[in-house]
Amino acid sequence: MAKSDSESVAVSKERVANFGEVYTGAREVNAMLDLVKQETERIDSRFLEPACGTGNFLVEILERKLAVVAVRYKKSQLEYERSAVVAVSSIYGIDIIEENVKGCIGRLFGTFYTRYSGLFKRKVKEPCLSTVDTILKLNIVHGDALHMRTVIEPTRPIILPEWSFVGGSRIKRRDYEYRELINELPSEHDLFTSQAPKSDLGDTVFIPEPIKDYPVVHFLKLSDAQ
Repeated sequence: MAKSDSESVAVSKERVANFGEVYTGAREVNAMLDLVKQETERIDSRFLEPACGTGNFLVEILERKLAVVAVRYKKSQLEYERSAVVAVSSIYGIDIIEENVKGCIGRLFGTFYTRYSGLFKRKVKEPCLSTVDTILKLNIVHGDALHMRTVIEPTRPIILPEWSFVGGSRIKRRDYEYRELINELPSEHDLFTSQAPKSDLGDTVFIPEPIKDYPVVHFLKLSDAQ
């Protein structure tokens, strides 16, 4: 589990022993992410950290994605908002410690707000902030990734939402069980894929099966629809 600089000192020996909680420094984080640099700079490339801690890896991934969004869309607020929401929605985390989950959500939201408000200042839209907040609270889960269950309700499976834009500014949510998403998933395939029979060409076909499907809504009205 990755911890931020200020919090790493406070991690007790008991937590290290019980949860394997360790501090990952910025240099190590960047060195590891540079191994997949192209993916970290692709706006819609999905990342899942099953022991995310307070989000050292996820925050840096979001920083890289938002830097790309800013270069492409800094002259159009709507295009920036749409692409920045795509970047946020592509980031997932699971942690067994509730404090870490809250910290990770807070840091990711803070990163988004800093970059967004830095570009558009007084034009920042509250509905956009609400959308980002809603997505982060669903994408960063208080759960046991090893046993694939939530911590508060141990009989409840971890659920992760898939977000996709439909027709420009409308967003679609589909929920999947974490267990199904990672079951025998080859490393070269994206999250939200599951193994299926071979195609006529001999290629493996991946067809996900959502457990719940939500109506399409405008991305700036997402928080009202959840």
